[in-house]
Amino acid sequence: MKLIRFGAVGKEKPGVIIGEKRYDVSSIVSDFNEAFFDENGLEKLKKALENNPALPEVGADVRLGSPVARPSKIICIGLNYVDHCKETGAPIPTEPIIFFKSTTSLCGPNDDLIIPKNSEKTDWEVELAFVIGKKASYVEEAEALDYVAGYALLNDYSERAFQIEMGGQWAKGKGCDTFAPLGPFLATQDEIADVNNIPMWLTVNGKKFQDSNTLNLVFKIPFLVHYLSQFMTLMPGDIISTGTPPGVGLGIKPDPIYIKPGDVIELGMEGLGSSRQVAKAYSK
Repeated sequence: MKLIRFGAVGKEKPGVIIGEKRYDVSSIVSDFNEAFFDENGLEKLKKALENNPALPEVGADVRLGSPVARPSKIICIGLNYVDHCKETGAPIPTEPIIFFKSTTSLCGPNDDLIIPKNSEKTDWEVELAFVIGKKASYVEEAEALDYVAGYALLNDYSERAFQIEMGGQWAKGKGCDTFAPLGPFLATQDEIADVNNIPMWLTVNGKKFQDSNTLNLVFKIPFLVHYLSQFMTLMPGDIISTGTPPGVGLGIKPDPIYIKPGDVIELGMEGLGSSRQVAKAYSK
């Protein structure tokens, strides 16, 4: 299945994509949130759809929100592509680097990117994200995929001055509003033939900066589920973003490139669709 949430900000309804069309499933489920995943909602929804219910169609012009309602947490993995480590001058990690994005950074795949107040170094990062399907604590790596509900495209926007130059932890440069556009949809595991071989790309104003593949991940998804669950309980609906490949603005030599108002950022992954954000300056 491909899950979507659609409608105005804060008023999104759950839906699905069948073929090339979008359908409203709010008569079957209330939302794609922690309770939905915790109560075996994916399987219940699948069975309900097998009965071919009459569902309202959702127009292509209707806004898409994040395909997952606000999760308990958004966990990100830093420096998880070997060549990205090299472009930033960082050593390849021997254990995953973990940081968090605020849940208020989550937004729809095509919502505007708001460049934060006082920002001069807002950057892009195309990433594969996965969503936890059931409560996970001290999970064995061999069983880890049983805890994954599905996969989605995410842009891990980062303000590099906030992140690197202001001391403390990375989170201050990662959690700004609109810094985690997710989607266009959440694809269940059976939609993706090989999650370890997904081409991915990102362009800014039509110029391609990132062009890679999940083949190059340092730490794969089963290990990440296992590893993270040793330190915290992963809740249904939690989002884990797996890191970005090379081609970020920070890594461009000799002079880094950062996002400015009016820039158009487009990104995509095979089987997970594409998204588009237009950068706008912060205003009250």
